[in-house]
Amino acid sequence: MYQTLTFLHSLFRWLVLFSLVYSVLRACKGYFLNLEFSKTLDSLRHWTATIAHVQLVLGIIIYSKSPIVKYFWKNFNEAKTSFDILFFGLIHIALMLISIVLITIGSALSKRKATDQEKFATMLLYFSIALIIILMAIPWPFSPLAQRPYIR
Repeated sequence: MYQTLTFLHSLFRWLVLFSLVYSVLRACKGYFLNLEFSKTLDSLRHWTATIAHVQLVLGIIIYSKSPIVKYFWKNFNEAKTSFDILFFGLIHIALMLISIVLITIGSALSKRKATDQEKFATMLLYFSIALIIILMAIPWPFSPLAQRPYIR
């Protein structure tokens, strides 16, 4: 069960990244070229947020089952001195939660804006900030914070 969840988590990690990058690029193009905020773009906004929420649920389940996280909370004073353990026990989940909140707020606000320009600008701002936070919080193989392989 845990292996299936980690596989889905890895899959959705890439889906979140691709959908966010694509959404940011489309919002940027729409904003600077004064395009219409079409139903397709509205669906993209919606599905980007939905994919991020699925990833959040998977991430919280894996977080609660992780042996590293369990060790972190059982031995907090000792574990907080190890940056790798601190990263997975606290920093990673905090940054990911912040990014999901930004995606959710950006999606909701852009849906309610009156003009297409405002919709694009709101989506571009919130999704871009969330993307930057996510890129910092992922334990890339080359990251100075914590490393993990691309696919486990």
